[in-house]
Amino acid sequence: MPIIPSLLDTDLYKFTMMQAVLHQHPGAQVEYLFRCRSPGVDLAPHLDAISAQIDALCALRMRPDELGYLRGLRFIKPDFVDFLGLFQFDRKYVQLRRSDTEPGGIELRLRGPWLHTILFEVPLLAIVSEVYMRAEHGPADRDEGLRRLHAKAVRLRDAVGFEDCTLTDFGTRRRWSHAWHDEVVVQLRETLGTRFAGTSNVHFAMKHGLVPQGTMAHEWLQAFQALGPRLRDSQVAAFDSWAREYRGDLGIALTDVIGLEAFLRDFDLYFCKLFDGMRHDSGDPFEWGERIIAHLHAHRIDPMTRTLVFSDGLDMERVMALYAHFRGRCRMSFGVGTHLTNDLGPKALQIVLKMVRCNGQPVAKLSDTPGKTMCDDPGYLAYLRQVFAVPAAEP
Repeated sequence: MPIIPSLLDTDLYKFTMMQAVLHQHPGAQVEYLFRCRSPGVDLAPHLDAISAQIDALCALRMRPDELGYLRGLRFIKPDFVDFLGLFQFDRKYVQLRRSDTEPGGIELRLRGPWLHTILFEVPLLAIVSEVYMRAEHGPADRDEGLRRLHAKAVRLRDAVGFEDCTLTDFGTRRRWSHAWHDEVVVQLRETLGTRFAGTSNVHFAMKHGLVPQGTMAHEWLQAFQALGPRLRDSQVAAFDSWAREYRGDLGIALTDVIGLEAFLRDFDLYFCKLFDGMRHDSGDPFEWGERIIAHLHAHRIDPMTRTLVFSDGLDMERVMALYAHFRGRCRMSFGVGTHLTNDLGPKALQIVLKMVRCNGQPVAKLSDTPGKTMCDDPGYLAYLRQVFAVPAAEP
């Protein structure tokens, strides 16, 4: 049975970025690299199962009702929907084999046109996660999963002073399974009501009448390190291009592609006025929030008119602590992933699939959390640090 039943079974920001790629950089060539951050995980025995699911993924096409749903989203343009009506994954862009350097590891790379590879990331990660969890741990312990999920949702629902604290499901990539993800979304909607803001997963948003959530991911800014005009101006160019595509819509800026310090230097008064908020995805979230608020004050922007989106490895305790800390000082939103969609007992895989090259040139994610930095060219990483005056991480 296919793990991915629909081309909509992915995060909204893949479609929003893909639309911008179609309109602005349809000829860009890219490479993505898979990494498993969980130590001691043996994925090699599951290669055949993963490969079979990739074949099934490549057989999918958009259904008329799915195209109609996308056409109804205000920021999706008709020509992009027409393109998606013709779109199909192509297996020739996927390289999958046993790793030569990592015991038990797999080598998973994507190479090809950005326009035709950009949608692969989320379903490929969901496939790896579900194949592994099912093979290593058997059927999901539904009762235990529901017990844990209900306790989290009720804790937030019944907390005094948290009536405006809302959650969004960000858990597609590392979920236990598609079926469990579906149950999570239903349970959160029923328990939290309006405090459940929606889901990043377009398939479940369509199925359950929820708001699909998302704007941009790291790869959008990473690609501009190679797309120009020059490396030092890459973040500014990426934000300018995004604003040109969406004209004030989808205005949440990602802050940690080259680190917060470099972001703040580039995110001047123009961008502070133009964008609706910023998203945190690495580093200390309390320090990050304080610095973002100070930055807005310095540019005479009321933080209560902007949204701070927290999305880095959140659990319910961290969500509530952040909300209590920043309550009344800014708007907030919380994107919670693995803690919701893969918390049934066994430990979830920490897996990523990140862009490492664009148009033959290395690109990097220089994270505020050192372990999340990703680049396959140490020389380029050192150069990026030099250009943006980002010191090397402490050993």
